[in-house]
Amino acid sequence: MSENVVIDIAREAVFLIIKVAAPILLVSLTVGLIVSILQTVTSIQEQTLTFVPKLIAILLVVLLFGNWMLTSIKEFMIDLYSNFAYYINAL
Repeated sequence: MSENVVIDIAREAVFLIIKVAAPILLVSLTVGLIVSILQTVTSIQEQTLTFVPKLIAILLVVLLFGNWMLTSIKEFMIDLYSNFAYYINAL
């Protein structure tokens, strides 16, 4: 397997990780920002207050986008396994 093939596979894997993790990270960032703004406005200084809304929001995102996430990962793995003979012969 040449270096270019390995770099292409790694690049596709990193892009897939970013694409799959983006909805969860964006929702978590947004909810955390909103809760921290509300904490600042109301002068509540409880550090653990952000965890429950973030947890609920992440659970909703996984329920909404989980099928798409798993399908994307499954398609990537099927593509890797189906081209496995090509990767071995490319030595």
